[in-house]
Amino acid sequence: MRPRNAAATREAILASALEAFTRAGYDGVGVREIAEAAGVTAMLVNRYFGSKEGLFAEVVEAAMTERTVLTGDPGTLAADLAASLVRRTAPDAGRLDPFLLVLRSAANPRAAEILRAGIERHVEKHLTDLLPEREQPGAALALSVIAGFWLMRTLIGSTELSRAGEDVLRRKLEQVFAVLLAE
Repeated sequence: MRPRNAAATREAILASALEAFTRAGYDGVGVREIAEAAGVTAMLVNRYFGSKEGLFAEVVEAAMTERTVLTGDPGTLAADLAASLVRRTAPDAGRLDPFLLVLRSAANPRAAEILRAGIERHVEKHLTDLLPEREQPGAALALSVIAGFWLMRTLIGSTELSRAGEDVLRRKLEQVFAVLLAE
């Protein structure tokens, strides 16, 4: 068992939950498994987070606040998004836990609601804050392109996306993002 330190215990539970939900999805893991990996009891997990759903909501909150693809300069947004997306989906890039968390948990309706709220509150809001006139539909469409490209390039392993050079992918994605994010 872990020594008593509320902040460290909470962080250990969140880290264990992020790993578990990313690996197996919301429906594929239980509180006992998360607790065991964190070195605590399931009762302690419930004391800190209230329920599995509460724990999942906090994991989503933490995962969605980290900037993985989106940047901050409105003047170069389309180019920056394209470059970052190509770089972050390259074969030698590290895995993107927020995408895996979404992919593996979205089949559960309540988990999908929590995911949608986290994406809208953090990722989509960050993007719309950078756009003129808060171009919400364009931001949501851009996020859809990001998710689809990530899925096809990293998990599906599209032959064309694997074969295409990074410069080609970057240019084409920049054109798409420029159209989607235009006023």
